[in-house]
Amino acid sequence: MIENQQQTIKAWFDKTYLTRGEMYLRPKEAYYIFAELLQVKPNTKVLDVACGLGRMLEVGLDYNAECYGVDISSVAVEKAKQKLPKAEILEANAEALPFNDKVFDFVTCLGSLERMLDKDKVLQDIKRVTADDARICFMVRNSNSWRWVFTKKLFFAVNKKGHQDAKNYQQWKTLFEQQHLEIINCIPDQWPIMRIFQILTFGKFNGYKNKQNSFTPLQYANEFIFILKKN
Repeated sequence: MIENQQQTIKAWFDKTYLTRGEMYLRPKEAYYIFAELLQVKPNTKVLDVACGLGRMLEVGLDYNAECYGVDISSVAVEKAKQKLPKAEILEANAEALPFNDKVFDFVTCLGSLERMLDKDKVLQDIKRVTADDARICFMVRNSNSWRWVFTKKLFFAVNKKGHQDAKNYQQWKTLFEQQHLEIINCIPDQWPIMRIFQILTFGKFNGYKNKQNSFTPLQYANEFIFILKKN
C-alpha cells in the first residue's frame, strides 16, 4: 500500500516537472533567505532534501558551499544534474538518504516534508546524516492559513496524488520535538511579503537576503520556516 502511494507521488512529480518545469517553482531569489537564516558558510556541506530542479542548490553554490541534493522524481534529478554539474544530485527517497552518518553542516527541506509518507523516518534519517552542530531548515505548510482552509479544504482542492498535507504550528512543533530537534527560530514564509515589496517598488526590491516583517501573524502564515538543531 505504502509502496503504491510512493509510486503515485513520484509519478505526479515526474509529470509536474516534465510539463511545468521551472514554472512550478519560485524564482531563485526567493531561496536566499534560507541560506541567510542558516548562516551558510563557504566550504561547508549543504544537503537539500526534495531538491526538485535545484533552486536551493544554486543558492548554496553562490555561497561557495559543497552542495548535494536528493529527489524522488527522476525527471527533476535529470534536469537538475544538467543545470548544476557542480552539485551532486541523486534520485532517492528521503526516508533512506544515500549518505554516511554526520556528513552535512546544513540541511534544507523546503515545502516538501508535508508530502512525505513517514515523516518520523525522514526526520530520523536527516538527523543521521547531519553533523552534531548542524543546522536544519524546514519550510512546511500551515493548516490554519486562510489559503489552506478556504482554497484547499473548503473547495476540496487538496492534491491527493502529490500527497499534499498540512499541520498547524503546534503540531509541527510537537513532531520536531518528539524527534529531539530543538527549534532555534520559526518565522512566516518570506516570499509572500517579498512579492508585495516587489510590486510596490516596481520590481526594484532587492532585500531577498533579509528577513521581512510579515503582516500575517505567525499562527496564520501560509507556511512556516523552522530553523532547528539536534538536541
